[in-house]
Amino acid sequence: MKKLFEGMKNFIKREPVLFAALLLAVLAVCLIRPGVELCLQAIDFRTLAILFSLMIVIKAFQSQNFLDFIAARLLRLCKTRRALYFLLTYLVFFSSMFVTNDVALLTFVPITLLIFRRIELPALHIVVLETLAANLGSCITPMGNPQNLYLFSYYGFSALEFFALTAKIALPSLFILAVIIIFLTRRKLAEHGGMKEPHELSGNVLQTQVVRLKADFRTALYFADFVICLLTVFHVVNYLIMLAVTVVIMAICNWRLFKKVDYSLLLTFVGFFIFTKSLSKVPAFTDFVNSLLSSSLKTYLTGIAASQIISNVPAALLLSGFTENGAMLLLAVNVGGLGTLIASMASVISFKLYKSSLVEPVETSHDNYFAVFTAYNVVLLLILGFVVYLI
Repeated sequence: MKKLFEGMKNFIKREPVLFAALLLAVLAVCLIRPGVELCLQAIDFRTLAILFSLMIVIKAFQSQNFLDFIAARLLRLCKTRRALYFLLTYLVFFSSMFVTNDVALLTFVPITLLIFRRIELPALHIVVLETLAANLGSCITPMGNPQNLYLFSYYGFSALEFFALTAKIALPSLFILAVIIIFLTRRKLAEHGGMKEPHELSGNVLQTQVVRLKADFRTALYFADFVICLLTVFHVVNYLIMLAVTVVIMAICNWRLFKKVDYSLLLTFVGFFIFTKSLSKVPAFTDFVNSLLSSSLKTYLTGIAASQIISNVPAALLLSGFTENGAMLLLAVNVGGLGTLIASMASVISFKLYKSSLVEPVETSHDNYFAVFTAYNVVLLLILGFVVYLI
């Protein structure tokens, strides 16, 4: 019995969001009794299939050092601290559009920590900037993050409608990130006694970042599969065909990739699908949530607020069943990825990576990271939240 409780405790600590989703689903099924047929209807199998396929094909690219290779090549162009900040931040921003915010951070934060250790500079601010860039860049495309993929499918946005909405976040974000970088490097300029650049990087520091690309016949198959996934997202290819192609390609090329898929995320979706559908059958709860989403402004504020507490993916899954204002909900949960550390689970990834690093021991305390992260995020949430709503 003791081992059972220990195992449950470790599971909750390791997968708190999944545990909450499954617990809510079980409670809803037991109390509301929606029936098997309704539970199956609640599950969006198309979204799950696309999410699974994208996750495994991205893992395939990672196995060939694809992103690391690109990063190493581009880093050789950096001669100054400012250039390094710009490159790392925007690498994460643009790559997260296609490989998701989680993967962008898992790829580039370790590279960043290694580089800043070698040039003997603190990495706290650049890691926070990369986290901001990942959350903001990923909001631009349907496959950039799980909530976008789900909402794009659920509300049936056209590509033009979707990109017109996300441009409201993307364009101000690009400008704001640039301003932050310039401000940080100008501040260092004063500290370094008015040098032309805040920090000149020695030529051999970034030149030594050598990564070997494991390109072979599988690379072409992975690219083909990725294209099929994109076509499926935009309703050109049937999701069952995409799923079959993905399974066959991965089984032939590298079956071990099936072990690396984040199945906990897929199960989290299933749990919230069932929970939301079950609650929609309870008039009192439906009336309460509808009152919170009765106008565009209320939907926007509720989506942002919910994201701060339960993270933006669960917020999108829960609220989508109670509002037809998909445009405002899409903006809300993406802007809502800023703010608290748990507003976007991608933020937790970079926090864990930074915490486990040995860069500047004085700065690796949880409190210092949390303070800097919160300061950046709260200010950006207030600015971007206001700007996006007005555009």
